[in-house]
Amino acid sequence: MNEPILAVRNLSKTYMQGKIPVHALTNVTFDVEKGEFLSIVGPSGSGKSTLLSMIGLLDKPTSGSVFIGGMEVTRASEREAPIIRREKIGFVFQHFNLIPTLTALENIDIAMRFARVPKNNRKKTAIELLTQMGMGDRINHKPSELSGGEQQRVAIARALANHPAIILADEPTGEVDTKTRNMIVGLLKGLSEEGHTILIVTHDTAVSAQTKRIITMRDGGIESDKRVDSRVPWNSG
Repeated sequence: MNEPILAVRNLSKTYMQGKIPVHALTNVTFDVEKGEFLSIVGPSGSGKSTLLSMIGLLDKPTSGSVFIGGMEVTRASEREAPIIRREKIGFVFQHFNLIPTLTALENIDIAMRFARVPKNNRKKTAIELLTQMGMGDRINHKPSELSGGEQQRVAIARALANHPAIILADEPTGEVDTKTRNMIVGLLKGLSEEGHTILIVTHDTAVSAQTKRIITMRDGGIESDKRVDSRVPWNSG
């Protein structure tokens, strides 16, 4: 059996509110295979965004481990963590997190610049990715000149720029209308069919219904982990 691209082992996170411990995650364990399209759902406070932060090395767990491509990333130092994030993880956020003073092309270019990709390769890759996202005619537009859906497509292209092992999407359709939501999920679904591994945190059942696996969280733990028929029809208009 192949080694999972992502392995989460007994992951726990406890915060202190004054003298009161708050258990945001408790012994969370699961594997993700390469190419999976997975959603993480649950009510507010269930731990899903905390889990994504632990996987993405944006925060450290109280105990437990995360392995990406066989590497235990939870042991990374403060110096190593940004390098691992840059090389192994692509992020897509609800609020896009694009740099407002840069064009679409430049927002992707800068992600590769930090990874020390040669300049000529950066421009070629950025144009290819934006074209793949249907944004080939918008490469010189700044975020303020783009719709919410267009900004999210730029963010997805940026997430792909350094060929990450996994893409983590935190409420990627939370700021867009239904038509744009369906387009974005269709793009992510297509990327998973090409072999990209994608984890989505979402409140939207129409989004989770399009994934092939749904992990439901409650009170900091996994309530259920189900493979589903993702061919659920929806109104793409």
